[in-house]
Formats: sequence, C-alpha cells, structure tokens
Amino acid sequence: MQRNALALSIILLFASTTLAGNWPSWRGPNGDGTTNEKNIPTEWSDEDNVTWRVELPGEGGNSSPIVWGDHVFLTVAENKGAKRHLIAFDRSNGKVRWTRTAETKAGRPTHKTNPYAGSSPVTDGKAVYVWHGSAGFYAYDFDGKELWKEDLGEFAHIWGYASSPIIYKDLVILSAGPGTSAFIAAFNRKTGKEEWRVSKPEWVSPEPGKFMGSWSTPSLRKANGRDELVIGMPQKMWGFDPATGKALWWASNIENNKNLLVYTSPMIAGDIVIVFCGYGGPGFAVNAVGDGDLTSKRLWVQPRNTQRIGTGVVVDGHLHFLNENGTFEVIDVKSGDVKVKDRLSRKSWSSLTLVDGKIYAIDTRGVTFICKPSTDGLDVLEENEIGEFTNSTPAFSDGQIFIRTYESLFCIGSRTRTVSR
Repeated sequence: MQRNALALSIILLFASTTLAGNWPSWRGPNGDGTTNEKNIPTEWSDEDNVTWRVELPGEGGNSSPIVWGDHVFLTVAENKGAKRHLIAFDRSNGKVRWTRTAETKAGRPTHKTNPYAGSSPVTDGKAVYVWHGSAGFYAYDFDGKELWKEDLGEFAHIWGYASSPIIYKDLVILSAGPGTSAFIAAFNRKTGKEEWRVSKPEWVSPEPGKFMGSWSTPSLRKANGRDELVIGMPQKMWGFDPATGKALWWASNIENNKNLLVYTSPMIAGDIVIVFCGYGGPGFAVNAVGDGDLTSKRLWVQPRNTQRIGTGVVVDGHLHFLNENGTFEVIDVKSGDVKVKDRLSRKSWSSLTLVDGKIYAIDTRGVTFICKPSTDGLDVLEENEIGEFTNSTPAFSDGQIFIRTYESLFCIGSRTRTVSR
C-alpha cells in the first residue's frame, strides 16, 4: 500500500500526464522501476515472440530505450564517440524514422564497459531531451526538429558518463558529470534556458583519472510537505528543491569513507532513502525527514559491499537488488537485514523492474530472469535468453518489452492497445 501511494505521488510530479502505456524515461513513468503495465510477455527467445529486431550502428552502449506512442527513442554512438546519435524508431516495425547527430572530438576518456552512448533520453510527449556528455544537451520535437541545444562544457572521466535527464514540471533536470566539471542543473523545457545550477567541491574530480564521481540519475519524491530531488553523490546523498536547486538536506554515508563512487539511483520507500556506493563501498539508508544534516537519522550502514551498478526496486518494505556479480539480495529497508542472498546469474549491470507483480532482471548475456518477490528465498519463474550482450535496462510499454543490446534493439511481444500523443 505504501509503495502504491508513493508511486502515485511521483507521477503527479511530471509536467504532463503520462498516458498509460508510455515509458518516457529511464526506469519508467515513475522513475523508480515500477509500472502499472499488465499482460507483459513472460516467455521469449532470440526468435520466439520477437515482433522485430533491428541492428544498431556503432560500438555498443549502455543507455536504455524510451517509448512514447508510436515512437521508440535510443542513443547510439559511433567513431569512438565522435558521432553521438539520437535515433527515433517506428514502434510498429523498428524502421528508423530519423536520426539526429551531435559531433564532437573522438576518443574522449571512458571505459570499455561504458561506451559513449551512456545516457538515456527522456520525453514529455511533445519533445525528447538527450544529453550526449561533452557533445552537449539537446531537445528535439517528435519529427526530429531541433528545438534547442546547450553546450555544457567538457566532461572527462576515466569511466565516462551515464546519468540520464528527468522531467519536473516545466524543467528538465540533469546531473552532469562526473569529471573535472560536475553539477546538477535545471533547464526550461521549451527554451533550454538554464534556470538553476548547483555544484559542490567534493563532486568534482581534480583530474580525469581521479577515481571519484556519480553516475546516478536523480529521483523525485514528495516528502516533508514538498517536492524533492534526491541523488547520491560522492560521500553523501542529497535532497534538493527541484524548482530552485536549494539544498534541503544531506546525509553522509560513513565516517572517513574513502569510497567516492556512486552508480545506483536513490531507492525510495516512503520516508526512507537508500543509496549504494560502488566498487566495494558502503550502502546506507536514511530516514530523510527534516532539513539540514540528517546523518544522525541513518537507519543502517553496510560498510562494504560487492560492486553495485544497477538500481534495485522496493516491494512491500523490502529492497530487491541484483549485484554486478549476479547475486540477488532482498533487504529490509528499515533494519538493513538481508533476508535473501542467492546466486541468480553471472554478471549484471541492469536495473530491476517490477511489472505486474513480478520482478524482471536481465544479465549481461541477455538472459532475462522473471522472479516472484519473496523474503523466503529466490523464486525464479522464467528465464528467457536472446544471446546478445547487454548492460541496459528494458523498457515496458503496451504489452511489449524493448531490449537494447550492444548489437540490436529488440521488440518483444504484441501491442495490447494504441496510445496516442
């Protein structure tokens, strides 16, 4: 009941009503990996139940598709990042409707596991917004006409970029970084005018090779009688006013923490906010009620964990989470007690999604596991393999699943209804 109320409040934060069946942003209409979708496929392979498959140009990418009406949008990069594309596909057959390209210098720093298409686009049903890292921030209409572009500067980091923009009322908000420039900023959706920007010294790497930064996409929540923008950054989680950028509260993850990497988005369960650091760093939960320094309101800290890339999903007071090494955990959000820890797969960077009471998780081999949420043990209902490498998170819309691999974009299943824009 708590999760349903929370999802409803987050939906109300969006500038326009999200029509049923659309998947407008990374992690879906609520931004938390939950959806009201029904009749989603539970069985498929690389051939069975595949509506279409299209080969993608470029060198792979970790961004995820978004879906609105008859359009599917995806970022792709070519020529060692010199060309960074936003591609609009026809939902009915996978044909390319249009491609828009931002050109920049080739060979900027990144890691081989994070090709240059790292950020997913976002849409309000009228325009689609895309961040191409050092190549700039762009807005296009659904016919591919450029509405505005902003040069946000150079983003140089040994492990590249990944955060995706989100929409709040008349703003599109972006956590731009990591690297020698790192900040959060909000832009007018119609004009691209920067409305506010915030940066902290501890967010900025003094040099491209410094092992610190956040690849986290912010989350929106309604709490403390207001709207809040929540994000994990090096050393702390933060809550901001999404309308102004004012810092409302913050909390440190652990004293004398030397881990300065954050990959997951904040995971929200009512008043509780959870952030996990990567590369063996801590995970922690805060009862985020109040203003200012809320470190004293930490509920629990896991001082050191296995590598964590993808974001989990909260179901009935328990966080379900898939670690990079393929172990699946179920954690009590109030106590931090680990109720389940079991091997699901070999390796995964994907985030989890709760669909029609079932959890969908995909690993790097392109195997999607469908699990029943349980605190008694890992309960796998189905396994579906498409046999191509992926680090992306699937999109779910109108009875269909859209899966991006390093080679292809798949549309799984039949559309159950028509959504117009």
